[in-house]
Amino acid sequence: MFEHELAVFLVGTGTAANALALAHLTPPWGAVVCHSESHIATDECGAPEFFGGGLKLLGIEGTGCKIEPDVLKRTLSGRWGGPHHVRPTVLSISQATEAGTIYRSHEIRQLADIAHAHGLTLHVDGARLGNAFIRMNASLAEATWKAGVDVLSFGATKGGALAAEAVVFFDPARAAYMAERRKRAGHLFSKHRFVAVQLEAYCADGLWLRLARHANAMADRLAAGLAGLGIEPVWPVEANEVFVALPVATDACLRSAGAVYYPWSSNALSDPISAETVLVRLVTSFATTAEEVDRFIATVASR
Repeated sequence: MFEHELAVFLVGTGTAANALALAHLTPPWGAVVCHSESHIATDECGAPEFFGGGLKLLGIEGTGCKIEPDVLKRTLSGRWGGPHHVRPTVLSISQATEAGTIYRSHEIRQLADIAHAHGLTLHVDGARLGNAFIRMNASLAEATWKAGVDVLSFGATKGGALAAEAVVFFDPARAAYMAERRKRAGHLFSKHRFVAVQLEAYCADGLWLRLARHANAMADRLAAGLAGLGIEPVWPVEANEVFVALPVATDACLRSAGAVYYPWSSNALSDPISAETVLVRLVTSFATTAEEVDRFIATVASR
């Protein structure tokens, strides 16, 4: 798949994949540079800090939850290191991001070059890698190690697997003692083959990409239907997530009809949200049907 020698470690959750990868790359006095709204910063209950022995997350801003090269340069040119300050050692980006946006290969390369020039490694949280990858018009190698990625959290759970994720090292030598780190964290399962067999099936014959392509197609259908009703996505729909500002009454109508989704808040918006609306995250999956999408749109139209 990756056209490269790898060291791969299977774990049970995306949080474990991220936290153990970052702990392996970062000393306790180091820092991980990430977007301020990234999953590792907002939704992992301090797991990277815990497994990293107190490592620090340095959150930076960026529209659409993407880190911008100029902002990264300014951040890394600050006063770091020495006995009084943490030292940035890893840049972590999400693919796709928490806003459902993606990094193209050339964008990853830009960030990787900056990170590597400052002595940082590049980690990618690929919980939704399949959803991002099929939009990229690139090979998997071009989207990862050829673009400068050092370590990847390869997600399968969001594609339909049950507790099956992987930490992928593109330099096997960098993975020394990762096996012990995984064991110490409780993620070396005695029935490891039940994780492995899922990933084997997931990756065989492009299944993971077919599942991601379907999820993305349902997101496109949903976004187009809502746009036809005058409700435009607040960020480009580049994976399987649609973020829209719903009128408060429409939100109430959808929930009373049984729709389940998350309200959202973000500082990564280009424009502020009206007080008469509520920002929501709508996620489609490998199992979402066109009929479900159309029923959701019809409910919105009924208001």
